[in-house]
Amino acid sequence: MQYFSTNHQSPEVDFRQATINGQAPDMGLYFPERIPAVPKELIGNITQYSNEEIAYQVMQPYVGNAIPEAELRRIVNETINFDIPLVKVTDDIFSLELYHGPTLAFKDVGARFMSRCLGYFVKGQAQKVTVLVATSGDTGGAVANGFYDVDGIEVVILYPSGKVSTVQEKQLTTLGKNIHALEVAGTFDDCQQMVKQAFTDEELNKKLMLTSANSINVARWLPQQLYYFFAYKLWADKKNPPVIAVPSGNFGNICAGILAHISGLPVKHFIAACNANDVVPAFMVTEKYEPKKAVTTISNAMDVGNPSNFIRILEIFHHRFKDLQHVLSSCSISDDETKAVLQSVYQNNHYLPDPHGAVGFGALQDYLKDHPNQKGIVLETAHPVKFYDVVEPIIGEPVPIPEAIRQQLQMEKKSIQIAAEGDLLKAFLLGLTSGT
Repeated sequence: MQYFSTNHQSPEVDFRQATINGQAPDMGLYFPERIPAVPKELIGNITQYSNEEIAYQVMQPYVGNAIPEAELRRIVNETINFDIPLVKVTDDIFSLELYHGPTLAFKDVGARFMSRCLGYFVKGQAQKVTVLVATSGDTGGAVANGFYDVDGIEVVILYPSGKVSTVQEKQLTTLGKNIHALEVAGTFDDCQQMVKQAFTDEELNKKLMLTSANSINVARWLPQQLYYFFAYKLWADKKNPPVIAVPSGNFGNICAGILAHISGLPVKHFIAACNANDVVPAFMVTEKYEPKKAVTTISNAMDVGNPSNFIRILEIFHHRFKDLQHVLSSCSISDDETKAVLQSVYQNNHYLPDPHGAVGFGALQDYLKDHPNQKGIVLETAHPVKFYDVVEPIIGEPVPIPEAIRQQLQMEKKSIQIAAEGDLLKAFLLGLTSGT
């Protein structure tokens, strides 16, 4: 499998090079030259397949010859070695819980897959790889956990100061060793812009081997398809595929789901559930893509004003709006609505979503009111304990804290505060190479 840049100004590369590069030299995102069809046998008899076999069959065409079969099977097995249950919440709504991994968030799958692929690619290589990532919350913890103490890899995580939850901050700032946390005085979009600037800096790219662990990296983005295959495996009514509501910020997760659908996975419809950052909901009405400065909400991991992966969604549909509109709708859920939904689902259905999941529930509930004969799935992307400081005042009681999180909350935060300036990031990265 070869990958081209969405800006169409860079050479095509294989999976290995796309993973190591992170972003194409022309600042575009890598996209597969073709979308492979999933075997009909797999879809038709999916309940007969193990999750490990499903994962291997889905990922192998994208990896191609870059990783041998035995090694790829090991990688996917280690990537998904935790539960991903489908939980009934109402007669019409189910929750796919993606938070049973080590950092209690859906990004564990992508981070674990990428870290193992990159570890394989750099084994025996003299020069260290520097993984550079911007996070609005959960990516940082998942990447820190996935790459912690991996030989030959340094990780630099940028996060917006005061705009991630207490648990999220502890997960990305307490590990140390090869994990470096930069606390940026700005928004997630500022962090993302600083990362993009670093990738275009000639001096940095001469002295460092830089790659990204954001969902712009194909090794982070593509394995997110697996959630949707696992959900369909557990879906009882195969003749009536689900509507799937995905809490959406940078749009990597829902983009992977749409890719899975185009490759053959039955899905009735996708809903991109957004908070007040409504660039995509507005686009779906006006056909005009107008990035905005991100605004702060209680679903902070979705506070993105210029979602990077939306260009990939447009690429899937060859920029044909009507084709996109048939598969995807999008809506914006306010903080007040999010709080009301979270409280209602907890009190009436005895199920506790996190704020991002509550955005998904709100969007799906609204959709099903207009489509009463359909049923759907919400992707519950994080454990509510990660946002206990938001959730507890809403439900009026404490959220049970898993022991692993309790221990992490007691650990010392280690971060370096910097202004939202690309030159400061550059100076820090050059300091890593010199050991200062």
